[in-house]
Amino acid sequence: MTKKTEKQDSVFNSRLEYFHDELRWLYMELYDNGSMFMELCDNLYCFYKQRGKDLKERDLKRVKRPDWYKQNDMLGMMFYIDNFAGNIPGVEEKLEYLEKCNVNYIHLMPFLETPEGRSDGGYAVSDFRKVQKKLGTMEELEHLTAACHKKNINVCMDFVMNHTSEEHEWAKKARQGDGEYMDRYFFYEDYTIPERYERTVPQVFPTTAPGNFTWLPDARHYVMTSFYPYQWDLNYKNPRVFNEMMYNFLYLANHGIDIVRIDAVPYIWKELDTQCRNLKQVHTIVRLMRLISEIVCPGVLLLGEVVMEPEKVVPYFGTVEKPECHMLYNVTTMATTWHTVATREVSLLKKQLDIVNALPKEYIFLNYLRCHDDIGWGLDYGTLKCEGIEERSHKYYLNNYFQGFEGGSNSRGELYNADPVTGDARFCGTTASMCGIEKAGFE
Repeated sequence: MTKKTEKQDSVFNSRLEYFHDELRWLYMELYDNGSMFMELCDNLYCFYKQRGKDLKERDLKRVKRPDWYKQNDMLGMMFYIDNFAGNIPGVEEKLEYLEKCNVNYIHLMPFLETPEGRSDGGYAVSDFRKVQKKLGTMEELEHLTAACHKKNINVCMDFVMNHTSEEHEWAKKARQGDGEYMDRYFFYEDYTIPERYERTVPQVFPTTAPGNFTWLPDARHYVMTSFYPYQWDLNYKNPRVFNEMMYNFLYLANHGIDIVRIDAVPYIWKELDTQCRNLKQVHTIVRLMRLISEIVCPGVLLLGEVVMEPEKVVPYFGTVEKPECHMLYNVTTMATTWHTVATREVSLLKKQLDIVNALPKEYIFLNYLRCHDDIGWGLDYGTLKCEGIEERSHKYYLNNYFQGFEGGSNSRGELYNADPVTGDARFCGTTASMCGIEKAGFE
């Protein structure tokens, strides 16, 4: 063993030793499986060894300056690779343009392999270690991230932990009746258990994908599908699922990803007779993921996608002593900002910002104007009611305003999942469209 190898091993061993007891305690609390825990630790070392020299140096610099992402000098831009630049090499060709825009954080929208026509915008992943052919290869991704790092640009990607595509290797084997793989999902021969889940679990897309289960005629089983019928929920009660998904996470981190956006975090753990949202085991899993990151790739950030009201968002930071996500989306401030645009009234936004500013300074929000998701208008209706504003009528006004129908609006956009019974709907539109640039530039 060379001195260089010994030094690298000592870095890993010191990190593992520091976090080992908590890592083991949490893992055993969930799974009570010592052999699987040992396998996990062995693989953490393998992924650490495979991590490139430049990435390890980047990790060490960030460990020495742990507040590197807590400044207000990070400016992000998100885009679909094909829409923005055609493919991954095309993105690399546009790095100078991004530099001129002062962008130092790019969020590459889902680019992993997905089935054509059943991809949910890339969130139905069929292979966590392959790039979509039309976009490029893993080697080209690694080349892009290295080029970004030379220009001090951070790269973010989505890690879809809650489910896989029905075309994933595991799902194909499960559909064929392989018990080991069926246990990686939620399979049921009859509707007895699914019916119990349906009593308490809300529907994510009640109009476009009602229900939380899908019947598979060829497999003669129901499978849990919280989002769309072709996205099968993973069973994190199975330690094999957790371990393999952590290996996928580390594989992607080793290709130079700086920020891992954990998709649909609150949904990860399922329990009968609950809403299957925000369960305590979810926080255990996210904390485990944070510990794994600190051991293998401490320069990588976890960004949690928790699109809920503030009291349900903040717990995903964990505690100052035992943190979970490094960053969370500032969802309520985003929606309240657009409410302010539509009403010309700043009081609700001021209250929202006062709440955020009162939180511990260690809690870092990613502030944004728009993302790929729709807006559900999750505002503080308790406060608005004191001002004589009712929830249903106000959502109706906001959706009309941002479609350009009233209030002297210059905005353009469309409704999504509009429910004629409740009058509720979600709004879709880019920053440019909602600010009036679409109207000014194209009408």
